[in-house]
Amino acid sequence: MFSAFFSVVRRELLLAMRRRADFLTVLFFFIIVVSLFPLGVGPEADTLRKIAPGVVWVAALLASMLALGRLFYNDYVDGTLEQMLLVPQPLSILVLGKVFAHWLVSGLPLVFIAPVMGLQFDLDGEAIIVLIGALMLGTPILSLIGAIGAALTLGVRGGGVLISLLILPLYIPVLVFGAGAVEASASGLGAQAHLSLLGAGLFVSVVLAPWATAAALKISVE
Repeated sequence: MFSAFFSVVRRELLLAMRRRADFLTVLFFFIIVVSLFPLGVGPEADTLRKIAPGVVWVAALLASMLALGRLFYNDYVDGTLEQMLLVPQPLSILVLGKVFAHWLVSGLPLVFIAPVMGLQFDLDGEAIIVLIGALMLGTPILSLIGAIGAALTLGVRGGGVLISLLILPLYIPVLVFGAGAVEASASGLGAQAHLSLLGAGLFVSVVLAPWATAAALKISVE
């Protein structure tokens, strides 16, 4: 199973390198959305610090959704997905590999660029560290939950809109705890509780989301 997992990850990363525009679009969308708020709100430092956690997390949430429609679509069109259903390894392991690769090319770059975005909002060093930690825990959850929506809407006309309707309500707890961690740190209350809840959410998502996504893929292919 580990060999199958890493084979899927390697394959997805190679395909991503051939389609660099896909994940570069996600990164530039995140940068542009976050950068527009300081220009629109103004240079008031206190205001920028207050809105920074919510702005960064909403931008990360929307950016992660850009690549969800293509998560399984190409495999569905060229028949690769049907072959994945026939291999002896559990489909959930293969799905986990695809989601992990998706996070590496669409979620991890957002984590790396987040400190620069935080400086635009005059966040201090501690708040930026908490923001990085929250994104490291929260963005994989976005990819795992998004995979369920992508699988359920696979091959459906207007699937992009349906994905948004399905997964946005499920993204709300991640958004609340992720932004709340930075706000709690800035106010001196400590971010441990919020980060712990994000960690628990990541654990539950890793256990349940691949299984649910695999079941949805089987239904979509049939």
